[in-house]
Amino acid sequence: MTAAEPRQEPPTVPAFTPETGPQDIIRWALDVYPDALMPSAFNLNGVVLVDLAARAGYRGDVVFVDTGYHFPETLATRDRLAARYPELNFVTLNAGAHPEDGQTPPTLYASDPDACCAVRKVAPLQDFLRRKNPPALLNARSRDQAATRADIPFVEVGGTRPRINPLAHWTREKLEAYATQHDLPVNPLYSDGFLSVGCWTCTRAVRPGEDARAGRWAGKGKTECGLWQGENRL
Repeated sequence: MTAAEPRQEPPTVPAFTPETGPQDIIRWALDVYPDALMPSAFNLNGVVLVDLAARAGYRGDVVFVDTGYHFPETLATRDRLAARYPELNFVTLNAGAHPEDGQTPPTLYASDPDACCAVRKVAPLQDFLRRKNPPALLNARSRDQAATRADIPFVEVGGTRPRINPLAHWTREKLEAYATQHDLPVNPLYSDGFLSVGCWTCTRAVRPGEDARAGRWAGKGKTECGLWQGENRL
């Protein structure tokens, strides 16, 4: 196997249960995949996972894609996390991107949000992963975020590499309690109802009774950016 080839051998997964703690999942993942990597958009789930992973011994990359359309609050949250966890390597891909940078037409986000996500978010991360070739990905998705995530397991296999979901069974209430208990630097937009924060062009506050990702691409028939679902998923 060359360095550029994906590792597809399935892991032997212990008999985890919904009550298994996220740190137990992370420690297992780091034992099996010591070079695992963590993509993050620094939402509530992501901030909690950064803290849990650091406490469990993770010392790898935390990779963020600058689409050029992020809220200033999101970029500030990234910087606060980087200062708080110097033992982690915070990597920003596409750094300095902006709406007029020529990567996409200025209104593509409105006319074809899938295409905009593909160019500005998915492609930079896929390119990085091809170069870095991590054996697995730690990510912060949980089942109660959206219907598209309702059945995710702790360990997903298939595709290029396993995807480890330590927070799969944690509810929003549990995440909020953990963040409060440990005084984590949660994106301030969260308290304004932005329960999932993406690009400012395609994110609104969540309304009462909606799931956490209902404010993403509202009215576009789209709930995922393409990182975790679709033909170019990670």
